[in-house]
Amino acid sequence: AMGPRDGSRELDVLLLGATGFTGRLVAAELAARTTGTRLRWGVAGRDRDGLERLAAELPGRPTVVVADVEDPATLAAAAGRTRVLATTVGPYARLGLPVARACAAAGTQYADITGEAAYVAALEHEVDATARATGATLVVCCGFDAVPHDLGVQLAVSRLPDDADVVVRGYVRARGRVSGGTARTALAALADPSAAGPGGPDAEDDGTQGVRPVRRLDLGAHRPERLGGWAVPLPTVDPLVVLRSARVLPGYGASFAYGHYAHVRRTTTLLGAGAGLGAAALAARTRPGRAVLERLLPDPGEGPDAATRDRGRFTVLVLGETVGTTADAEGPARVVVRVRGGYPGYAETARMLAEAALTLASDERPDVAGVVTPAVGLGATYRRRLEGSGIAFEVLEAPPAA
Repeated sequence: AMGPRDGSRELDVLLLGATGFTGRLVAAELAARTTGTRLRWGVAGRDRDGLERLAAELPGRPTVVVADVEDPATLAAAAGRTRVLATTVGPYARLGLPVARACAAAGTQYADITGEAAYVAALEHEVDATARATGATLVVCCGFDAVPHDLGVQLAVSRLPDDADVVVRGYVRARGRVSGGTARTALAALADPSAAGPGGPDAEDDGTQGVRPVRRLDLGAHRPERLGGWAVPLPTVDPLVVLRSARVLPGYGASFAYGHYAHVRRTTTLLGAGAGLGAAALAARTRPGRAVLERLLPDPGEGPDAATRDRGRFTVLVLGETVGTTADAEGPARVVVRVRGGYPGYAETARMLAEAALTLASDERPDVAGVVTPAVGLGATYRRRLEGSGIAFEVLEAPPAA
């Protein structure tokens, strides 16, 4: 049995970190989605007064649960009261593990919006076995990192023949300012590049741990065919997530490779960003430099206002092709999938986490336990939910259906 699906728990969904900047947006999404349904949900965090004020503003008056990530007993109690727990409390590497542990022990489904590769590895190491034993599904990276890419690739490969080697490239275009928390995570990554990348032993793998061999596409800055402009590799968690999905799910080819890039239309943008990033990377490695950069960044807990969020947009283009011909095809089979949505940093991340929690609370999701990616743990049910809430997944080009 996959965790508690019956009515034995008081709540269906509990949101931890509800009074933070992103947490408030997720709470608003959950309120909108659950109004008029029988779904029971709650908000959790350290500050009872803040939670009571938030709950009073929301339709459906969510239940207030006081829980502190520094106090494991409160986390155990919170996890035991709900079927699904969604958490926005980061940085996850420092604050996430006790929450995930409590969920795994209680057999409670879990979703987060981490973008930290080291945290994903830590969860696999420390809580995956417990979660598998209790039937808890722990879904990581349910925000802009890595949902559009993970689900976009899953849709793309579904339109390619499965008996050929598959190579996929993801290109991201986004407009919008970052938040305090995100900026600080990026700064830490610049200061210590080794901690940031999805490098290490699990970036590549010979197929012994899964269904097929997967590898990271080693393509530097390039001019992408058919898109124009320039593309630069993005050192985010997304390729790691996509490769984890490809390692275990059916339909990703005989072997699978993925590269992940930022796409800019004009060279000047790239030079500006490149120079800026280079200077920032150097500055981040010296203490006075960091102090200067931190003054330029928004405070944690601060984020862009509604007007800025409404102007933001993202587009992810997923280009996939077979390499080497299959028996019945002349030349490579090609697929192009486009994923589009609004402000990537917040509004969409909040929407993605809310929909992930609601997918976990529903019965049509994949029957898996342990630490998993969005494609593995939530799959097509989740993609359809996101489409219903305004994120477009479009197949622009594909081989004719066999």
